[in-house]
Amino acid sequence: MPPHKFQFGHGEGGAALTIKVIPRARKNEIVSFMSDDTLKVRVTAPPVEGAANEAVIQLLAEALGVSKNKINIVAGESHSQKVVSVMGLSAEQIDDKLKQYKIAKKHGADDEDE
Repeated sequence: MPPHKFQFGHGEGGAALTIKVIPRARKNEIVSFMSDDTLKVRVTAPPVEGAANEAVIQLLAEALGVSKNKINIVAGESHSQKVVSVMGLSAEQIDDKLKQYKIAKKHGADDEDE
């Protein structure tokens, strides 16, 4: 996979990325990077009263190995397109951790789907 631009580059102490959220999905998962380098995720929670946003934060925290308080939705709280900041990780670290998470989940998901 080529490195991702993360649309929003490096911050001072963290990085930000754009995310496309698909709520009310069958399962919580990181799907892929879209052609514009937006990260596509699915969450089971509905887009009601912040439930989907909380599910996105939980999923990213798990995937990136950081606490939930290191992740903030900085734009798009009431939209499917969001800008999310991650404190303490560079864009390159985020990219690496997401790749590792997808690989680990893919191997584990094969067993769950049977």
